[in-house]
Amino acid sequence: MSNEKIEQYNHPAGGWGALKYVALHLLKEKVPGGGIRTLLKQNQPDGFDCPGCAWPDRDHASTFEFCENGVKAVAAEATSKRVTAAFFAQHSVAELLQQSDYELEEHGRLTEPMVYHAASDKYLPISWPDAFALMANHLNALPDPNQASFYTSGRTSNEAAYLYQLFVRAYGTNNFPDCSNMCHEPTSVGLPETVGVGKGTVTLDDFDLADTFLIFGQNPATNHPRMMGELRECAKRGATIVSINPLRERGLERFSSPQHPSDMLSRAGTTISNMFIRPTLCGDLALVKGVIKRVLELDDLALQNNAERIIDVQFIAEHTAYFDEFAADIRAESWDDIVTESGVGRDDIEQLTQVYVRGKNVIATWGMGLTQHKHGVDTIQMVSNLMLLRGNIGRPGAGLCPVRGHSNVQGDRTVGIDEKPTAAFLDRIEKVYGFKPPREHGLDVVGTIEAMLQGQVKVFIGLGGNFAMATPDTPRTWQALQSCALTVHITTKLNRSHLIHGKDALILPTMGRTEIDMQESGAQGVTVEDSMSMVHVSYGINKPVAKTCLSEVDIVARLAHATLKDSRIPWLEYVKDYALIRDEIEKVYDAFKDYNARIAHPGGFHLGVASRERVWKTASGRAQFKTLAIPKDTPVHRARRQHGPELMVLMTTRSHDQYNTTIYGLDDRYRGVFGQRRVVFANPLDIAMLGFQAGDWVDLVGVWDDGIERRADRFLLVEYDIPRGCISSYYPETNPLVPLNSFADKARTPTSKSIPVLLRRSLQLAA
Repeated sequence: MSNEKIEQYNHPAGGWGALKYVALHLLKEKVPGGGIRTLLKQNQPDGFDCPGCAWPDRDHASTFEFCENGVKAVAAEATSKRVTAAFFAQHSVAELLQQSDYELEEHGRLTEPMVYHAASDKYLPISWPDAFALMANHLNALPDPNQASFYTSGRTSNEAAYLYQLFVRAYGTNNFPDCSNMCHEPTSVGLPETVGVGKGTVTLDDFDLADTFLIFGQNPATNHPRMMGELRECAKRGATIVSINPLRERGLERFSSPQHPSDMLSRAGTTISNMFIRPTLCGDLALVKGVIKRVLELDDLALQNNAERIIDVQFIAEHTAYFDEFAADIRAESWDDIVTESGVGRDDIEQLTQVYVRGKNVIATWGMGLTQHKHGVDTIQMVSNLMLLRGNIGRPGAGLCPVRGHSNVQGDRTVGIDEKPTAAFLDRIEKVYGFKPPREHGLDVVGTIEAMLQGQVKVFIGLGGNFAMATPDTPRTWQALQSCALTVHITTKLNRSHLIHGKDALILPTMGRTEIDMQESGAQGVTVEDSMSMVHVSYGINKPVAKTCLSEVDIVARLAHATLKDSRIPWLEYVKDYALIRDEIEKVYDAFKDYNARIAHPGGFHLGVASRERVWKTASGRAQFKTLAIPKDTPVHRARRQHGPELMVLMTTRSHDQYNTTIYGLDDRYRGVFGQRRVVFANPLDIAMLGFQAGDWVDLVGVWDDGIERRADRFLLVEYDIPRGCISSYYPETNPLVPLNSFADKARTPTSKSIPVLLRRSLQLAA
């Protein structure tokens, strides 16, 4: 869309820039009629749910319930560009591999099932019956069902995901790697130990009542822009908003709402954050522990002076466990260690503490800036500790708010996409369907890659996503996929995963969420669950791109029918009417009682979160304080001891023109990057200390102890306001630097926000 340049962006996030890019993307994708009809149905009760992020919908008072990046997602799906058999006849896999991820995305929507032909190195057309037979033959030929692994993208609907997990468990395995493993798994693992449920405790109604927001490790203007509208309203009414992030993101500085003429006319936008706290990478746990320590110090002073207590003594006594040992550990913590490990000075910690204790109703939100670290689980639990101190969980206007990424990543987990299913869930499956589901825990993303490398997983089926690019240690992941006997991708558009294939390989085109899913009983709706546990129905409005595209539900049902010849489950009946699938979900999950009736209400229904009601489903029956040490001997610490100040810690991030691994364009305008992606942001003092200048080209070399060389070559050095010793660059380009065995303790999420690297002057010529 633009020439390569680095140029500071001085405008608010959103605003006229967002409107410009909306128009450009609709034109670029050649969306029929400019896409206006489609956009007006986005996130509406009688329309479709955005296939992008999982931010919840409001009360639909506005006709315009979409954002810039939501438009990019819809434009990419509603594009008039097509990838047909003729396209594959013109291009070998080797030729396509030379194209960038952006170029692959730009070819358009896939229209017919294709099978890899080794002799020609091309994909050839295959009929749907033959495709299902090929998959069934491979699956049934395996001596052990655990030699197959079944990936799920967060775009998948509740109906497709439920049917998928039912099929896979009837087949005989719990191998369910999914995108949760790579993003919010530390949330899902950490919160059950502290508050009993691995989900957030707030709804949008709480945003109306909160007076203080602590925003950890997030860039909402890019990753979930509709959140900016909520933050704008909160800022307008005087709420205090604190951004806690190594990067000072433009959207959390100023935001101009395209829906508000006053913002657009003033061009100044609305100031969002009152305060910016800049921890070093890996420093959030120490920072939060420092705030807690200061809260307890202030409470001790209040107690000594017979003043009003700072902590919520009654809440702690009535609703929590293990406070005394937790408080003893906090009081014994060293301020020197807190400051050193957090990278935040005492003055800033004091200011943050004052904001927290002044807040009557505090919401803590977070993204992957907290989760993608070795100690991601502990960090989430430390945030939970902080919120428990003043009773900020389970009452109006206060609570925990993990902001999920893809639109139904939370819903997929709710309906059974989980490699570690509970015994109670498996008991219910057995009771309802009459077969014994496997009890052994299955493989997550990292485990699947490891098992493929070891020859233990031979069939990989991906329900959406771009596994080859989303995952860590890219060369090893590619080697793993290429070692498979069969790889299958159920998808809407071409991506690199389809080119990193097994001996046999299928590309199966599926319908998008914007399209009318017409089955025997009529047009079908599918349901999703957003970040705040609201479940609502989505109906496509556009004509499907081709008659040869099947819905995800149809593909899963036909695969199950072809594979499980003796199954008594009526797989094909479910395709006729998706309400039947929702009836099945209701049989297994009590929370979905009256499922079909409740989604008929505008906005859907709230699933219910026990911790929101101060019901604590923990071992003690109470919310639990967790005593947690500040990590001081991580791989980053060890690498820094070896290499000194030369060692940099890399965080991967998205540009503004991408969603997950999908590249919509080559601009990241809020960070001042245009027309390119191979850039690395670094502190000017670090650039000088390392003997470079801004504009130099560098290679990133991984530092790890397994003897494997990891590198990402030729990146443009860009000066940026980031803490010393920290650098940032885009993924998936830097995923080769993330070691496969570097993941969060307990959660196994790749440590994409804390990668030790060295910068070396690039010897490569410009591309």
